[in-house]
Parts: sequence; structure tokens; C-alpha cells
Amino acid sequence: MDDRYYNISYAESPFGTLNEYMTKTFGWMFAGLLATYGVALATAVTGAWIVLAATGLMWVLIIAELVLVVVLSARVTKLRPGTATALFFAYAVLNGVNLSTIFVAYDIPTLVLAFLVGAAYFGIMAVYGWRTDSDLTGWGPKLLGGLFALILISLVGNLFGMLMGVSFGMLDLVYCALALLLFMGLTAYDTQMLKHHYAYFGGDAAMLHKASILGALNLYLDFINIFLYIVRILGRNRD
Repeated sequence: MDDRYYNISYAESPFGTLNEYMTKTFGWMFAGLLATYGVALATAVTGAWIVLAATGLMWVLIIAELVLVVVLSARVTKLRPGTATALFFAYAVLNGVNLSTIFVAYDIPTLVLAFLVGAAYFGIMAVYGWRTDSDLTGWGPKLLGGLFALILISLVGNLFGMLMGVSFGMLDLVYCALALLLFMGLTAYDTQMLKHHYAYFGGDAAMLHKASILGALNLYLDFINIFLYIVRILGRNRD
């Protein structure tokens, strides 16, 4: 692995070694995922999602979720470390409530299979991003452009489908496959960015903590999207 991430001038990082910093970041991510899946399952099992959907509160929670992720992503440098951490877990809980409908729409074997396959895909790309000697920073603009294109295609496709009352069939499957590849690429990119953040912020404990939370959020979103697109593919195959 490239030594520039280890031989930094401020080797006495308050977060320990690079490996310890990355382990802590992945720990935040997994804790967020645990909160999301736990809340989603509880909301689905208790039937609370029915009340939320019937009263329109689900839309309020969706808006609140979007506001949280925008605030955390755009203003993380201005937040206190504890506030950034609290916002991350608040987002994970809200996302769990909003994802509860997935636990209602699909059976447990499908969800478990999607989680396991998603974990394998995510793990492979995370290890690649961690261990590769190649500089993946050039992937950033391309992946961001692909993400915007993905969102635009989804919005246009859903609007057209509702207006025309048609199903895109195989095209939707291709869309899901491309989206899956995109988020796998983002997983590798976001993992390598953790090393850049560690080297850049050095001995600044507060910034390293906030960079760790932001990195955890990015990886969390990568995993969630990989999981959702696999669920969508498996759901189409089941149908």
C-alpha cells in the first residue's frame, strides 16, 4: 500500500493509526446500519408504518431525512463532533422508519439474500479501495456525474411510467444493474477517501472525528443503495 498515508508528518494522530481510524469509521457505519435495520424491522412488525402512511407523517419523515443528510454533508466542518455523530444516527433511525415498507413488501428470505449478496459486493469493493495502490480520486467526478444521471433517469422514468401506465421490464433490470455497479464503484472510492482524510487532517482530533462520521455516512449510503437495488432485482425475478 502507498506509504504516503502512513508516513505523514503528524503520525501521532488522536485517532491512532490509519487502520484504527478506518476501523472506527467502518464501526460507525455498521452501527448506523444496525440502527436502520432494527428500526425498519420494528416499524414493519408493529404495523407503525400503516399509521405513518395513513396520516401522511411518512412524507414528513422523508423530508426530515433529506434535510438531515444535506446538513450533515454540507455543514459537517462547522458542526461539533458530538452533533455530527448525533445527526448521523438520527438519519439512520429515520431511514429505518422509511425503509420499513421494504420489510413489508418483500419476504424475509429475499431480504436476507439481498443483505448477504450486498455485503459481499460491498466488502469486495471496500477491500479494493482500502488495499489498492491505484489513485481512485479521478473516479470522483465520473461517479458523481453517473449518480446525477441515475437520479435524472429515475425521475423521468417514474414520471413517464405513471403518465403512460407502462412497465419498463428489461430496461428497469438494466437500470438496476448499472446503479449497482455505480454504487460498488462509489464504495471503493469512498473507502480510499478515508485515507486521504486521515492524511489531510492530521492531528486535528475534532476534524478527524467529523471526517470519520462523514466517511461512515458515505459508506452507509453506498451499502443501503447496493442492498436496495439487489432487493429490486430479486423482486423482479420473483415476480
